[in-house]
Amino acid sequence: MKRKIVEIDEAKCNGCGLCANACHEGAIAIVDGKARLVKDDYCDGMGDCLPECPAGAIKIVEREAAAYDEKAVQERKMAKMQEQMKAGGMSLVGKTSPPGGCPGKVMRQFNRAGGPQASASGVDAQERIPPSELAQWPCQIRLVPATAPFFNGAKLLIAADCTSYAYANFHQEFMRGKVTIVGCPKLDPVDYSEKLAEILRENDIKSVTIVRMEVPCCGGLEMAAKKALQASGKFIPWQVVTISLDGRIIDS
Repeated sequence: MKRKIVEIDEAKCNGCGLCANACHEGAIAIVDGKARLVKDDYCDGMGDCLPECPAGAIKIVEREAAAYDEKAVQERKMAKMQEQMKAGGMSLVGKTSPPGGCPGKVMRQFNRAGGPQASASGVDAQERIPPSELAQWPCQIRLVPATAPFFNGAKLLIAADCTSYAYANFHQEFMRGKVTIVGCPKLDPVDYSEKLAEILRENDIKSVTIVRMEVPCCGGLEMAAKKALQASGKFIPWQVVTISLDGRIIDS
């Protein structure tokens, strides 16, 4: 079939790899110091790689090429991701990519049973870096599947994006032992209440903690969570904690 597809001018290519990183489908690889199109059916012809090329070595052309095979792309991504996660001691929840094909939406659970990590500097043996307490991925409210298995029996933390930056001990004090989902009602043009209500209805949630900033726009997150609690039809223990701009708990 004749369709739009990426064409790479190897004479202009400097092998920087920016296009390969930008290609969500993994259609481009650096081979012998040059960018190469791995397979025609991995390229969707959208051209996400074009703006990344500083040498002007990539363009979209129309030619005879195999049809874009999304299934093959997702299978290749999944295999590569499983290898990377196995090497890092992590595991995938489920065996397929999520709708839309974004690898960043694939569900993952992390084993947080280990102790503190050693200091990266290694200068002071007593110095320790506290471990992350994020128990799962994804964590954005808009991205997380409402029926993700990690929700069952979970204590749920619904947090405004900025809270983890403002409150220094956020991981240890709020995230530990909980499934954390985050969002910003100011930046996300959505009503979180429907998604949150679905999460509460479809899963055995043990408790809900809402952590917000003191700024007025953060009230949208609190209101969405309260609305979701009512719409769920369940009695679930809940609390709201407010963080000040200078990083203090001012209401709980």
